[in-house]
Amino acid sequence: MIRIVESEPHASAPVLAAYSYCEAVTGRQARNFAYGIRLLPTPKRRAMSALYAFSRRVDDIGDGALAAEVKEARLEETRALLTRVRDGSVGEDDTDPVAVALAHAGETFPIPLDAFDELIDGVLMDVRGETYETWDDLKVYCRCVAGVIGRLSLGVFGTEPGVRGAERAPEYADTLGLALQLTNILRDVREDAEGGRLYLPADDLAKFGCSAGFAGPLPSADSDFAGLVHFEVRRARALFAEGYRLLPMLDRRSGACVAAMAGIYRRLLDRIEREPEAVLRGRVSLPGREKAYVAVRGLSGLDTRHVSRRTVRRRV
Repeated sequence: MIRIVESEPHASAPVLAAYSYCEAVTGRQARNFAYGIRLLPTPKRRAMSALYAFSRRVDDIGDGALAAEVKEARLEETRALLTRVRDGSVGEDDTDPVAVALAHAGETFPIPLDAFDELIDGVLMDVRGETYETWDDLKVYCRCVAGVIGRLSLGVFGTEPGVRGAERAPEYADTLGLALQLTNILRDVREDAEGGRLYLPADDLAKFGCSAGFAGPLPSADSDFAGLVHFEVRRARALFAEGYRLLPMLDRRSGACVAAMAGIYRRLLDRIEREPEAVLRGRVSLPGREKAYVAVRGLSGLDTRHVSRRTVRRRV
């Protein structure tokens, strides 16, 4: 069972300021994520914002315009900062607010901070221009950049005391991260192509005649782009179905947070499935009112109850 922390140590003014900075970063740069974490109690919401702010820093290095060797050096500097956070060497008066907030979150919750090393490794894959021949290859990357976020978040959420199967919670959190990342890859396929990146497995691209990539707003005339998208959507749905088994293991508000974030991406997946070529014209997104509906649905526990009933039927 993963320990749940109900209260936090006293947070000083510098720590609260550091959390405020992280929450501002989250609200500005991660609207989907921000919709979910606003359902959490304050200590958990702050900790999640610290996780996001550090992750955002790592991602921004990888996505920036610096030369590859400079990016690698910056990522290793960030890894060294992570070591200082883990070692307790970051004081409240440190000039880096993200480090201060992350250090406090790590003292408050059993967050597996070592997992951030995997995130850095995943971004290094991007910097080095790695491509992926098979789904098994791509899964390694997705686990580094997204599955790891699920496991880090679980350190904040915790599992309910005595819940059955809690030892598998990290596995489900990891799988849910894979589902979200594959949805991201489908949503951003044109944007990534313009940046010289192609994430979908080469054998899938070849199967549907899409090996030439996605340079324009329309697919190649001799390709089955819709077939490729529908194939990947089915894969993502299977990952969501497995990852959703985490929901009944969480307390109500943590479950609502996860259901809201995952629900937004599942609805994105629905839109992509209905109109595959839309992802070649621009980024597919949900209007604010639909995100709000997903958040309310998560808070009501509808998704959790649905998963619980389905799990019970499987056991019978």
